[in-house]
Amino acid sequence: MAHDESAMRNRVEAVADWGEAVGKSVERAILGKPQVIEKMLVALLCRGHVLLEDVPGVGKTVLANALARSIGGAFSRIQSTPDLLPTDITGVSVYNPKDGTFGFKQGPVHANVVLVDEINRATPRTQSALLEAMAEDQVTVDGETMTLPDPFFLIATENPIEFEGTYPLPEAQKDRFFLSLSLGYPDVETELAIIESQRRSTHPVTDVRAVADSAAILRYQEAIHQIFVQEEVRRYIVGLIAATRRDDAFRLGVSPRGSLALFRGSQALAALRRRDYVLPDDVKELFVPVCEKRVIVHPDQVYRGVSARSALDRLLDMAEVPPMDGTQGAGFRSAAVDSADAAAAGSAAVPRDTDNADTEDAEG
Repeated sequence: MAHDESAMRNRVEAVADWGEAVGKSVERAILGKPQVIEKMLVALLCRGHVLLEDVPGVGKTVLANALARSIGGAFSRIQSTPDLLPTDITGVSVYNPKDGTFGFKQGPVHANVVLVDEINRATPRTQSALLEAMAEDQVTVDGETMTLPDPFFLIATENPIEFEGTYPLPEAQKDRFFLSLSLGYPDVETELAIIESQRRSTHPVTDVRAVADSAAILRYQEAIHQIFVQEEVRRYIVGLIAATRRDDAFRLGVSPRGSLALFRGSQALAALRRRDYVLPDDVKELFVPVCEKRVIVHPDQVYRGVSARSALDRLLDMAEVPPMDGTQGAGFRSAAVDSADAAAAGSAAVPRDTDNADTEDAEG
């Protein structure tokens, strides 16, 4: 049991070291946004995708590029327009007149980190081409299914101030995004640092070098599933999600896919912060980013100035937080590592969470 506990701690430390290294690397190009970068890494560890809703010019493309460079992955960018076709994203079979055969030419979606800029400017037909990629890490062209690179991480952006010539994302597609984030404007000191850092002919993102490899990311994506989540915390997650379905402010509440995202995201955030157990604070920090684009506010509430974020914040304030104390962590760790041995020894440790493995089958 001691060996298993030590191995678990080593895995958590490895995940945290990786997150710290990648975060510092990305911060060479994106200044003053460590919390956003951390949440991007949470989504990456959970094999999820991110929707960035923000105004132009705040660094969304640079963020995606820096992240791809830091993890040693291929980066591609798709600029969405109304005339963009699905094959412009997935790829197309091209006829070769020399030998009379068709050869497949890969589209930009075949990369480790893909930025889809202004996704709501693409038509619904083109938007739908991304659904299979986001849900199954594969694309189908001319009846042939091709697996996308692993890891595969998609970042889509929306402009919140321009709606002319746009096609709103359907709820089914919004639900496919693991997190919804916003970079926001930098503060004064950070903007001064940005100006100073770019007194050069090239952008600082060109200095970003790989500090990890894809094989390591795949190991860490598996490791976070072992992060222990106490039953009270699991009930706290489900209670928050259930509250969105019965609250009068919402016409549509969060789906079970959202509760899975909050559960897994909390595990990843705990690991990045060098813990092998989840605290309610992890859940609280991710509740709004996970749920904001998964709910629909009643029109009459919108008229009164209620936003999805403010309504979710209200639910968060109303929810009863499970009592936790600093002495429980060791119990969580021992239970998470090997509850079977603990039971055999007659220990009163909290049973290990056996529902984690079943969550994979519950999604979709």
